[in-house]
Amino acid sequence: MFIDMFDKRILAVAHGRGREHDFTIFKRTFRWADPDMCILGDSGFQGIYNLHENSWIPHKKPKGGKLNKIQKAENKLQSSYRMCVEHAIRYIKRFKILSSRYRNKRKRRGLRVSLLSGICNFMMG
Repeated sequence: MFIDMFDKRILAVAHGRGREHDFTIFKRTFRWADPDMCILGDSGFQGIYNLHENSWIPHKKPKGGKLNKIQKAENKLQSSYRMCVEHAIRYIKRFKILSSRYRNKRKRRGLRVSLLSGICNFMMG
């Protein structure tokens, strides 16, 4: 899900078939992303720098070491930005289409999720 953090709107929704990792879905659908767009990912997006240079993932603690204060501050700042994303996901999951098993025809799922994100954009702002 691509979300404008400052405007708090859902820009695009990508989905996969069944259980599919977020980074796999991103690799399949990132082609439309503007190179100047900053992409925030969680720790599951290791290797995103190879696909998109302007991306940001949290720093990992080195084995047997500690993060310095700057890295901790960057992780905290990124987690505050990620909260907007998590709130938008929660907002869509209130409709139960993403949080429960989808039992209708698969080719309509993308359309329905896009309609729900439009409804959420309308209700949020």
